[in-house]
Amino acid sequence: MKNVLGNSITVTLFGESHGAEIGAVIDGLAPGIEVDLDFMRKQLNLRKPHGKISTQRVETDEPHIVSGVFEGKTTGTPICILFENNNTKSKDYSKTKDLMRPGHADYTAIEKYHGFADYRGGGHFSGRITTPIVAVGAVLIDALKKKGIHIGTHIKQCGTIKDTPFTNYEEELAKVNDLIFPVLDEKAAEEIHAYMEAAANEGDSVGGILETVVTGIPAGVGEPWFDTMESMLAHGIFSVPAVKGIEFGKGFAFAEMKGSEANDPFEIEDGKVTTKTNNNGGINGGITNGMPILFNTVIKPTPSIYKAQETVNMDTKENVTFQIQGRHDPAIIHRARVVVDSITAIVISDMLALRYGTDWLR
Repeated sequence: MKNVLGNSITVTLFGESHGAEIGAVIDGLAPGIEVDLDFMRKQLNLRKPHGKISTQRVETDEPHIVSGVFEGKTTGTPICILFENNNTKSKDYSKTKDLMRPGHADYTAIEKYHGFADYRGGGHFSGRITTPIVAVGAVLIDALKKKGIHIGTHIKQCGTIKDTPFTNYEEELAKVNDLIFPVLDEKAAEEIHAYMEAAANEGDSVGGILETVVTGIPAGVGEPWFDTMESMLAHGIFSVPAVKGIEFGKGFAFAEMKGSEANDPFEIEDGKVTTKTNNNGGINGGITNGMPILFNTVIKPTPSIYKAQETVNMDTKENVTFQIQGRHDPAIIHRARVVVDSITAIVISDMLALRYGTDWLR
């Protein structure tokens, strides 16, 4: 029963959706790193629900840093960040606590925790627990930025509607990281937003694909086998609720390519080794090659839908049909992008600390 990510820099998550507080502890972070609360609030705002395409549960999400930061800088000791849960409606869940919601972790939670888990709002499995992840990510995204490493994510596809892919990284990262709705093309943004609203009006939900890029990361980071850059990023990204797939570079499109098409030719540019293409997403042999890291993440449709569904009653052991109650997102992909950015920052910071030492981020 483990809730810790990382080896040198570790993040521990705690709390439940309808508990008093949720939070995270960051350990192993170097002293002297600036903690910009305004930037943290900006990142948290990107995760908050906005409008008809999100849940109507809106929390203040004001971070309370209770240790590890003094006069705006990290001290080198564990940092604990807390968030209060105020806008809860637990009675919405007590009525259906014995009904296993399809697509959710209700049944698996019962099997793992023997029925003692807090079921309200999904408990510890809730997307609410991504709030402290974003707070932790804000510290590390800012620190990485000062080392010339930039991270950004946009909605690449929702349904059959596609956004333009990342091409001009510097300009597009600056744009997308300031967008509440992270779609680069304005027409695609309107169409995706309308698609989400239509699903909400039908009592249904949608998923999609996120595209993430990391620029400025040096070559030589990662291990050749079990702690490859891909495997460690995948470990972190698969921890984000609703993630069901990840691919690096061309990913599954490699199945349609020949080696002569898939390989990235090397060249010297301004005295530096680069590749002419980036089909492998900036990673060879599990180790970064200095090119931008590129990966796509698949987010499944939100399992909470306002349509009748078949399930089981764990108390009576009967097959039943039911309809969920409560406040739920018809789409979470636009909110998930900052969580993906944050997990990416945590994993990369940890791997850089393992490669260069814990003081490297300072």
